[in-house]
Amino acid sequence: MRRLPLALLALAVQAVAGEPAPRPSARLLLEHPDAFAPGRCLRYEEGGAGWILTEPVYYLQGAVLAAEVRARTPPVCPAAPGKQPGQYTREEYVRLAAAQPCAAPGSPARDERIGIVRLRAAEWETPHARRAENAGRLYRGMFLDQPLREGAEIELEADLLGPCDR
Repeated sequence: MRRLPLALLALAVQAVAGEPAPRPSARLLLEHPDAFAPGRCLRYEEGGAGWILTEPVYYLQGAVLAAEVRARTPPVCPAAPGKQPGQYTREEYVRLAAAQPCAAPGSPARDERIGIVRLRAAEWETPHARRAENAGRLYRGMFLDQPLREGAEIELEADLLGPCDR
């Protein structure tokens, strides 16, 4: 008989027990709690695409204030009728990004567990070019619609973060 990896076995037990499904961010927090310990420096990055000519990397980094796994029912993703995400205004993009992770309209509601990390902002670099307004959470000194300032508290899913020293 073939043996299942421990992570798959844990997911199967949760599914049978009726537990909310864990997202990758929840599994990361549960499997590596020391990586998200209070005071640890973590970094969120956007950009950097390309092989020869790479885009600039924009970032937000800060100290972990808290990390937790939350159960929730994802909201329905907000829509901008007649537009693809690349055509969204900044306001439409912010609404969509703030709702993440979200469910497609008409999909059945199901609970899930997400790993959330709250950071105290210490340093950042954001794009200012107009073409970046619907390309990421960072734009013109803002995180979504929150102005960045030293000490501002930001919440992100754990799987979007990495160590500051990479």
